[in-house]
Amino acid sequence: MLQTIAAPKDSVLPVDHPPVSFGRIGVLIVNLGTPDATDYWSMRRYLKEFLSDRRVIEVPRAIWWPVLNLIILSVRPGRKGRDYDTIWNKERNEGPLKTITRAQAEKLAEFVAGGSLGDPSRITVDWAMRYGNPSMASRIEALQKQGCERILLVPLYPQYAAATTATVCDKAFDALKKMRWQPILRVAPPWHDDATYIDALAQSIEQGLAKLDFEPEVILASYHGVPREYLDKGDPYHCHCMKTTRLLRDRLGMSADKLITTFQSRFGPAEWLRPYTDETIKGFPGKGVKRIAVVTPGFVADCLETIEEIGIENHDYFLEHGGEKFARIDCLNDSPGGMRVLEALVARELSGWV
Repeated sequence: MLQTIAAPKDSVLPVDHPPVSFGRIGVLIVNLGTPDATDYWSMRRYLKEFLSDRRVIEVPRAIWWPVLNLIILSVRPGRKGRDYDTIWNKERNEGPLKTITRAQAEKLAEFVAGGSLGDPSRITVDWAMRYGNPSMASRIEALQKQGCERILLVPLYPQYAAATTATVCDKAFDALKKMRWQPILRVAPPWHDDATYIDALAQSIEQGLAKLDFEPEVILASYHGVPREYLDKGDPYHCHCMKTTRLLRDRLGMSADKLITTFQSRFGPAEWLRPYTDETIKGFPGKGVKRIAVVTPGFVADCLETIEEIGIENHDYFLEHGGEKFARIDCLNDSPGGMRVLEALVARELSGWV
């Protein structure tokens, strides 16, 4: 229950001491982010924030800064803005990642309101974006002002990477550094091998395949890529992705040739995690594979990388190289299975607080 106190008349505190709210717990789910609009300047602001993150791009500043500001931010905003236009939620005038993340937070709040975690009046659920809006700093401050003395931070990345989970933590602590009364922060760990997550993915794939008018010869589990150098430095992301696919393969009873791991969205000339999704898809028809489906287990919500990059760009690659049937299976999003995963995660990580 939210409690508010003010200084009594006989207190040593000034009588005009502001009321203090306390006694609540906040749950903040955080996804990658989305531009505010698809025009050049909106895209430029978003890309500059994203590509300026030292966790995302580890190239020395002296080299990266001129490339980013003089070349990439001159050309890329227009091209990416056109890509976003193809998937933009025109009704809400926002990217689908924002629409879905909001829905996930609202359904998580309904779960909390049902009393599954005890007194629902003690817990507030909110959402933010690591890049763009709503910003993490603004939502952490809002939770603190509502009396949340403790906050569970949930980076929406099943597989840990420094460029995703770690940068969410960095941004949260940047916000806390500016606060006099800091809420206590707990961070949910990655859930790449969680049984509820694996089961939800498996059910989603089974349901997706049942809707098709063909049987795929191969199913790709495509994850967002990172530079190979990050793996060499000790980042566990590659191992987390491989374990997710292995557990998913075991759960579905599929062979290593039927369900395979690939990595998408590479950027720049450096080597990234292999095999590459686009090259694999382009090469399938030449190997006699004419019917495929793609699932994206590393994304908890559909976004540019799943809807446009997989569903449009790689779909076209496959057909152009002789493929016949292509299907993209939706992310878990705010489906019942997807919400079971988030609910189980939050319930577990709030243990001891509720």
